Parts: sequence; structure tokens; C-alpha cells
Amino acid sequence: MAQLNLKQSDFEPIEYSEVEAEKIARESTSFWKDAWRRFKKNKLALFGVAVIILLGIMSFLGGPISGYNYYSNDLINSNQPPSGEHWFGTDQLGRDIFARTWYGAKISLFIGLAAAFLDLIIGVIWGAAAGFFGGKVDEYMMRIADILYGLPYLLVVILLMVVMPQGLWTMILAMVITGWINMARIVRGQVMQLRTEEYVMAAQSLGVGKGKLLFRHLIPNSMGPILVTLTLTIPNAIFTEAFLSYLGLGVPAPFASWGTMSDAALPYLQYQPYQLFFPSFFIVLTMLAFNVIGDGMRDALDPKERN
Repeated sequence: MAQLNLKQSDFEPIEYSEVEAEKIARESTSFWKDAWRRFKKNKLALFGVAVIILLGIMSFLGGPISGYNYYSNDLINSNQPPSGEHWFGTDQLGRDIFARTWYGAKISLFIGLAAAFLDLIIGVIWGAAAGFFGGKVDEYMMRIADILYGLPYLLVVILLMVVMPQGLWTMILAMVITGWINMARIVRGQVMQLRTEEYVMAAQSLGVGKGKLLFRHLIPNSMGPILVTLTLTIPNAIFTEAFLSYLGLGVPAPFASWGTMSDAALPYLQYQPYQLFFPSFFIVLTMLAFNVIGDGMRDALDPKERN
């Protein structure tokens, strides 16, 4: 029988550096803390967050700062270029464009956020139920989603805007009719993948109810793709509002949004280009900011990037 050749030195503590000791003693990091740490390293994504926060603040403070409201006409001072009195100039009715731009920010951001969150609620519930129950339930639910997905999105929105009374919530609901399907497909795929994990099967064997399993385990563990999709849905809704406004289906007067302002400024493009520049600039800036935030979140929430 072979004998072990042990020495006294084999039982003495090994030496290690202070850096190694700090790594050993360091508290373990959760997935979300680690994702936030990686997100903060993305300077472009942080810039996008700062832009959205600034736009949100100015949507409430812009009007009071300017000293004008968004609806009062002043035909004597119509089509005035940017100046010390009217920082962004005035439109064809003499309304202060600076005040209207920031009121329009409030409307456009609200449309984008409201449509995206309604897509989130419907899509998460629909997709999670289809992915969790599977079988005939999944087949029928996704068959309905596929039929709606086959309809041209913009044409459906335009048709609903024409048929229903024109208004802010009409526009939002028209976007949501088919807008939730992409979220549902993503959540369904995540839930179908997670439901075969060992911790899910263990919870089922312990008698955990289906509702609790779905809303406390499966959906929370799918939040990475859900948040990324939500972030990228908001600029799409803002662009859709601007597109509808170009067709004369935007929010009714005297309310202002970036889309309705761009539509009203188009006939004056040759001689008063500033009227179109400001709302169009903020549409593009907001869409880019949300897109870079979405890209940053996608990288930060990717488990493959965790170290």
C-alpha cells in the first residue's frame, strides 16, 4: 500500500497578498448590482440617461422659464426668428416655440411611455402564460398573436385613428393594439427556457402554485430582455406619434406635441426653418438617447459579460 509523503510545511498556512485577501473577503455581487456596475461604465448610455432626465425636467419647467404658455396667439409677432424675447422664435400664430417645444416634450414623452408600458403589461402577461402552460394554450394564444402580427402596424394604427374619436388616449390605444406582440414573443421564449430549470422543477415538486411560480420566479428572471425591449419600444412610439401628426392624425389643437409642431412648421420650411428644426431635433435626440440606453442595458444584462 502506497504511503503519503507528508511534510510539516504542508500543514502551514499559505502566504497571500493583500489584494488576494481583499478579493476573498469581498462581498459577493448580485446579478443586478453587477449589471449596474457594467452599465455605469458605458459613458454613452449614461449620457442617454442624462438627456432623458433633462428632457423630463424641462417638460415641466420650460413653460414657466419662458414666461409664455403654449396656446396664446399673438398674430402681430408671428413668425419671429429666435431672439432674446423668444428663444426659439414664434410660429405662424405668434405662439412661443420654446414654450410649445417643452409642452410638446411632455405630450410626446407621455405617449411614448404610456404606449410602451401598456405593451409591457399585455405582452408580459400574454407571453408568460403562453410559455408557461404550453401545449394547446400556447398554440392558440400565439396563433392569435401571429394573426395580429401579420397586420401592417402603421396601417392598423391609421385605420383606428380614423375610425375612433381623435385624442391622446385614442392614439395610445391604437399603438397598443398590435404593439404588444413583440414583447409577448420575447417573454414567451424566456419563460419556455426557464421553466425547465432545476429551481423551477424543485418549486413545483414542493407544491408552489402556478401563479406564484410565474410571477415570483419566471417573470422576474426574465426581466433583462423585458427591460431592454421596453426601452427600445419608447422611441418607436414617439416616432409613430410624429408620423401620425404628419398625416393630420396627431393630438388635437390647441395641444402641442413634437409631431404636431413639425407638421405645422413644414409649410414654412423655406423661410422659417427654425420652426421645424427644434421639434425635429428633439425627436431625433430622444430616440437616440433611448436607443443608446437600450443598447447599454442589453450589454449590461448579458450574462455572458459577467465576470
